[in-house]
Amino acid sequence: MHGYGWFMAMRQGDEKPKVTRELLLRVLDHARPYWWHITGMLVTILLSTGISLLTPLIFRNMIDVVLPAKDTQRLIWLGLALLFIPALNGGINVIQRRLNSTVGEGVIFDLRSALFSRLQRMSLRFFTNTKTGELMSRLNGDVVGAQNAISNTIVNIVTNLVEAVALLAVMLTLEWRLTLVSILILPLFIITAQRLGTVLRDIAREAMDTNAKMNAHMNETLNIGGALLVKLFGRTREEEKRFRERAANVRDIGIRRAVIGSSFFVIFGLVTAVGTALVYGLGGYFVITDVFTIG
Repeated sequence: MHGYGWFMAMRQGDEKPKVTRELLLRVLDHARPYWWHITGMLVTILLSTGISLLTPLIFRNMIDVVLPAKDTQRLIWLGLALLFIPALNGGINVIQRRLNSTVGEGVIFDLRSALFSRLQRMSLRFFTNTKTGELMSRLNGDVVGAQNAISNTIVNIVTNLVEAVALLAVMLTLEWRLTLVSILILPLFIITAQRLGTVLRDIAREAMDTNAKMNAHMNETLNIGGALLVKLFGRTREEEKRFRERAANVRDIGIRRAVIGSSFFVIFGLVTAVGTALVYGLGGYFVITDVFTIG
């Protein structure tokens, strides 16, 4: 009966993992030992953002001052600065990537070690009632997902936030009217990001769940014990059919995820195009009416 129990267990529905605030805090707790690296990442983000904002200021000075004055010497220095900025920014980004990878890989190591130690202390009943393939999927896929949330998602959020604040400050300093037009577009971005983000998050969880089910089925039927039971009970065709169903679910989820992801960028591109058209249109009008200069 013990050997046949996995057939019955595979008939039961799998519980979908729920990402709660408590779970997220527990995951972030593993990042605390790397706070020096995280601080360094924040410093590199600030430096990279500040350096990137120099480029439009250089172009402004070049168009409004250097070219009308035909100042060749200053033009050369500004051109060299435009070459130096990407090189410096590239070096900073390499350092940031190194720090980011150190935190991400360190967190995934700690999570895997903690999860493996926890599993070692579980009872035999737990291993009897739990599919090995699903455990492998959680130990690999879900832990990597948590690592990506820390090393990629959070870093991107912080980077975008810092860049947005810095860019807003510079824009207000240069031209407050065009800045107000840009701010009016923000609600469209926020609404779009919230709605599409919810859909993408749900489908990502569903993809993790379907992959876990498929991996569990492969692990349970392709090991020596599972293969013997399949042959013994003459369930070869049934198991082939069940595997095809689970693999088809993974395929369909992958297609849906790709389509929705592409739609996300298309919609964001349209919103960006609206904002760009308004800013350039209004800016061109102000230049024609001599409200401000081209630069």
